[in-house]
Amino acid sequence: MAMARRNDEADAAAEPKPEPKPEPQASLWERLERPGPAPRTALTPQRIAEAAVAIADVEGIDAVTMRRLASELGVAPMAAYRYVSGKDDILELMIDTVYAELDIPEAVTDWREVMRANALQTRAVMLAHPWLVQISSPQSLRALTPNRMAAAERMLAPLDRLGLDIDTMMAVLGTVGAYVHGAASAECAQRLLMKQEGWSDNNELRQALAPQMSYLMSTGRYPTYHRYIREGVHKDDPQWRFETGLDCVLDGVAARFRL
Repeated sequence: MAMARRNDEADAAAEPKPEPKPEPQASLWERLERPGPAPRTALTPQRIAEAAVAIADVEGIDAVTMRRLASELGVAPMAAYRYVSGKDDILELMIDTVYAELDIPEAVTDWREVMRANALQTRAVMLAHPWLVQISSPQSLRALTPNRMAAAERMLAPLDRLGLDIDTMMAVLGTVGAYVHGAASAECAQRLLMKQEGWSDNNELRQALAPQMSYLMSTGRYPTYHRYIREGVHKDDPQWRFETGLDCVLDGVAARFRL
């Protein structure tokens, strides 16, 4: 029996022990708020973000790489890793930086005025930084940044004073946001198409699409759309279209909840 017990102990010792589960990594924002060693260079997360945004504004999001950033910043390729762990962290810094451009005056307190101001500013930010549209939805959803959260809080606070329950408030926020991002994304996509094709204005865009459109209208299947082509006066006024659609959404929210 002693021999059997020793064999059992030897077998147990020989069995591989399960590896411990890795500890969850702290978020970028938690890491940046921790005090760190004194920097050896003037490199900062803000400088990294500003350089990345400048590159993406001109060349698109794919041009933003760690090596390109190091070259633009005049540092060693590995220097940025003192602050970020890779491209995902860079994207979060970039999104946070451009969301800082949203600035609704504190004097504006009415829920509708706050949401309208945020919508107009968000459209302006997306048109100024079209790479925001190039970021995939999963990446964008993961980018919970301080300035992005501050923008959401700024819109929720006026709704919170109206007696709505929190789920309804979030539904209103999501509905308005869906319109804003959808409309602005479509506008960015049209601008990108025109840039890629070398079309300088909407007339050149219409001329390029004329063969397809002429055939489709000639079928007689789309009489209402054909009327828009003949009679529409705001075809080249995306600002008017955006604001009109936005007011429709806000009117709907106001009517639904009697605000």
